[in-house]
Amino acid sequence: MITLTDNAVQKLQEMMEERPEEERTLRIFTKLGGCSGFSYGLALDAAQPGDQRLQVKGIDVALDPESLELIEGSEIDYVNDFSGQGFRIHNPHAVATCGCGSSFRTATRAGQPGSCD
Repeated sequence: MITLTDNAVQKLQEMMEERPEEERTLRIFTKLGGCSGFSYGLALDAAQPGDQRLQVKGIDVALDPESLELIEGSEIDYVNDFSGQGFRIHNPHAVATCGCGSSFRTATRAGQPGSCD
């Protein structure tokens, strides 16, 4: 299960109002790279065949099965504070992260460390 904070839901709803109806699914994904091995990604997109689909507080969420395995149990928050504004993912499986805030590795998967672009 993935959870969204109330702040994240509010921001996503605002962003979705500006998108076409077919692109109002929150896609959460991971990819190889980032200084810790994997990087997170979020996008408003259309659901694709093979996606794991969830409804979280009224938000349609899509994940590919491999990403779901890496971030199962994560909480997505939206913050606007002295360190900046944006979405933050709190992943209980991450055993290492880096200063960019979007790179991680798990105890069983190291990914492919690189730059935090």
